[in-house]
Amino acid sequence: MIPRRIGPSLALGLASAFLLGACGSSNGTGTGNAAPATPVTSVTPAASDPAAAGTPSAAGGSASGQPATTAAVLTRSAQGLGSIVTDDRGLTLYRYDKDEPNPSKWTCSGACTKTWLPVIVPESVQTSGVDKSLLGTVHRNGRTQLTLAGWPLYRYVGDTAAGQTNGQGKDQEWYAVTPSGGKSTATG
Repeated sequence: MIPRRIGPSLALGLASAFLLGACGSSNGTGTGNAAPATPVTSVTPAASDPAAAGTPSAAGGSASGQPATTAAVLTRSAQGLGSIVTDDRGLTLYRYDKDEPNPSKWTCSGACTKTWLPVIVPESVQTSGVDKSLLGTVHRNGRTQLTLAGWPLYRYVGDTAAGQTNGQGKDQEWYAVTPSGGKSTATG
């Protein structure tokens, strides 16, 4: 009988520790989030099959505010926007005008991250069409957020399929990111 009580208690304790750790120390004010950009040190050439670059099931991110993860960044052509950067699932990556590129600093926090999912990366990121020297990272509540030319990158929850750019120009602050780290302002 004792092992049956230990199992649920252990699971509850681990879940509680995970939730407390995930909360971090962010109070949603956007302060205390500046950190020197860290170059992505293990950038490798992209695989011929973008799906092989990462695990699509783990590439997640949802409206619950969970960050988006990717193991690759790719350049794609988007109608009306020219060349933009996507993740390993073909989902558009965005930059936020209120963030800062030098030093890299994210300002989207709290409720903002329920709509704009920070792009979290492992140590090794594959690239195709993006200059690997422009990639870096910034620390975000114990995780590593991908940067391009210093700009922290995000996914928009309104983009549910590869190739969508529903976040383009939102609030005149969110833009699809170009391969050089600029904001796409092309209109056609």
